[in-house]
Amino acid sequence: MATKKHETKLLDELEDGPWPSFVTGLKRLRDSDDKQYAPMMNDLLGQLEHSYETTRGYWKGGTVSVFGYGGGIIPRFSEVSEEYPESKEFHTLRVMPPAGMHYDTKVLRELCDVWERHGSGLIAFHGQSGDIMFQGATTENVQAAFDELNEMGFDLGGAGPALRTSMSCVGHARCEQSCYDEARALRSVINEFLDEMHRPALPYKFKFKFSGCPNDCVNAIHRADFAVIGTWRDDMKVDQGEVKAYVNEVGRKSMIDNVITRCPTNALSLNDDDTLDVDNSSCVRCMHCLNVMTKALSPGDDKGVSILMGGKRALKIGDLMGTVIVPFMKLETDEDFEKFTEFAERVIEFFAENALEHERVGETIDRIGITHFLEGVGVDIDPNMISHPRTNSFVRTDDFDEAAEQWEERKKRRAAGEDNIREDFVAAE
Repeated sequence: MATKKHETKLLDELEDGPWPSFVTGLKRLRDSDDKQYAPMMNDLLGQLEHSYETTRGYWKGGTVSVFGYGGGIIPRFSEVSEEYPESKEFHTLRVMPPAGMHYDTKVLRELCDVWERHGSGLIAFHGQSGDIMFQGATTENVQAAFDELNEMGFDLGGAGPALRTSMSCVGHARCEQSCYDEARALRSVINEFLDEMHRPALPYKFKFKFSGCPNDCVNAIHRADFAVIGTWRDDMKVDQGEVKAYVNEVGRKSMIDNVITRCPTNALSLNDDDTLDVDNSSCVRCMHCLNVMTKALSPGDDKGVSILMGGKRALKIGDLMGTVIVPFMKLETDEDFEKFTEFAERVIEFFAENALEHERVGETIDRIGITHFLEGVGVDIDPNMISHPRTNSFVRTDDFDEAAEQWEERKKRRAAGEDNIREDFVAAE
C-alpha cells in the first residue's frame, strides 16, 4: 500500500514565481519509484510543512561519525519523529570537492549513484564552505556511503570547531585574470592541516578561501578567516591597439561613461587619439576596467597575493570584512609556497592558543588589537594594513615621539626574547 502524501499547502506557495524552487526538487524525489528514499522525502516535506505552520525548527544535533574521523558529518535527529518516522534521521555528509570545482560527467554520475544507494538522493553543489553536501542519510548508512566516496578518492570536509573545507575559484585553469596557482595553494594548505579538519580541536571554525584576482569570485574577503587574493604590484598591461578598437566599437562617450568615470580613484584618462593613460600609483585593483576591456587591459607581470583576515558573518561583533595582514607575497616557487604554508601554520597556532571559545579570528583581532595579533604571527606593521579607508583626514601627532620610543623598546625586548606576548594578553584581560 502506497504511503499517503503529506499536504504541503504552505510549501506549495514557494513554487510560485519565475525562479526554481527546492520544494519542486524534494517533491520529485518523493514521487519517484525508489522505495528507499521516497518515503524519507515524503516525511521530510511533512516535517518542513509542520515547521512552517508552527514557525519553529525540529532538528537537534547529536554524535555521528565514521571510523577514524571526528568531523565531517552534520548529525540531524528529528524531534517529531513519531509523526514523521521516515525522516527521524537526516544526516549530512560534507565532502571535499576538487580544487577549482573541476569534475567530469563520469565522476558526477558516480557521486549520484552513491547517494541513491545510501542516502536520500538530495545533493547540493556546493555549501557555504565549498563542500559537496550529501543531505539525508540514516546513521546506519553513513559509514557505507563514506566508504564508497573514499574509494572514489573523495574525503570528508570540515564541520564543527575545526578547519573548514577550502574553496578556490576556477583560476588559472580558465581565467586570464588569475595571478597565482590557486589550486596548488589550496592543496598545500589542506594537505598540511588535514588533522585540524578531521579532528576538531580549535576554539571555533577557521576558513581559507582562494581567489585568483581582486574580482574575488569565491567571496573570500567577507566569508573567510584567511582570504588569499591574487594581485600584482607593477603596472597593469595596456594594449593601446585594443583600446582604440574598443573605443571605435562602443564610441568615446560610452568609453568615458562606462570605464573612465567609473574608476574609483580617477586613475584613468582617455587621450584625444583614443589611447589610454593609467596612473598606476592610484590604481586600487578594483578590476572594473579589466573586466570591461579584457583584450586591452590585463594584470601586470609582477604577480602575487594579498592576505586578508577576519571576514565573517554576524556572530559576537557583527559582520566583518577581511583586514589586510600581508599586503603582498610572491607565490610562484616551491620556496614561496613553503613560506606561505609556514605563515598559515603560525596563524592557526596563534588562533588555537589565544582565541576564546566560539570566537572567530576576526573577533580575536578586534579583542586583542591588530598590533598584538601581528606580533603573535610574526608580521611587521605596514601602512597598507587597513580594514577600511580613513574617515577623518586630521591626525593628532602629540604623542607620536613617545609612541615611537615605546614601540622601539618593545622591538628590542622582543628580539632579546624578553617580551612575552601571551602574558600581555592575560594581563590585558
